[in-house]
Amino acid sequence: MQSDAPIGVFDSGIGGLTVVRELMRQLPDEDIIYFGDTARVPYGPKSPETVTRYAHEITSFLRDQGVKNVVVACNTATAHALDSLRAHFDIPITGVIEPGARAAVRASASRRIGVVGTQGTVSSGAYERAIHALDEEAEVTARACPLFVPFVEEGWLDHPAINLVAQDYLAPLRDIGIDALVLGCTHYPLLKPVIARALGPDIKLIDSAEETAGEVARLLTERGLRHAPREDRSHLRFIASDVPEQFRKVGERFLGAAIDHVETLTLG
Repeated sequence: MQSDAPIGVFDSGIGGLTVVRELMRQLPDEDIIYFGDTARVPYGPKSPETVTRYAHEITSFLRDQGVKNVVVACNTATAHALDSLRAHFDIPITGVIEPGARAAVRASASRRIGVVGTQGTVSSGAYERAIHALDEEAEVTARACPLFVPFVEEGWLDHPAINLVAQDYLAPLRDIGIDALVLGCTHYPLLKPVIARALGPDIKLIDSAEETAGEVARLLTERGLRHAPREDRSHLRFIASDVPEQFRKVGERFLGAAIDHVETLTLG
């Protein structure tokens, strides 16, 4: 495995571009291949078996592209498929749940931790298991926030309606006295200001995208796989399984940068 090989990242759609954004910030010398499974999004309502099958198909494709690390930038896929992927593939595979859980345990003084995510992620109990593996006495309360994703994809990041929805979703977590909240969906970092207003200034928001990028940086450093400092620009390759123009248009909002070209590849 070569240090100049790219990092592979995949998600059910475009939300994982928030992870790519953090990887670009923390690891600016790395090349990245991103696969968004837009033909089969969303993963949240699908069965664990179906999500695991999709994750294996995409990881096989990324492996064949010669990546040195695969980042599962989807909370639902991480919850259902990470253990299976690690058992099947001989390349390092990083999920988004363990880094977020570690950051939440570090941040919480009261040991009351909230988690918000899709119905699939919340139903899996993956964050509770990951947090309790680190602190078995922590009180973890998870809440599904299904309307957050369509608001983000519509670009309504500060619309009056999303502020009302956030208050409704988050008031029960605020009222039980959490002091850390894990943003357990890669769309949710775009709603940080809305979520912070709904919760108040004393609750720490844990951005899984930021934490996951830090985990990848540590892993590559430990294995001697960091790309050498470069004078040329790193290469970003974007692939969608359907509607590349929509991916490009909406994805730029998540990435915070222009997306010049999106390839199309249908799996399964």
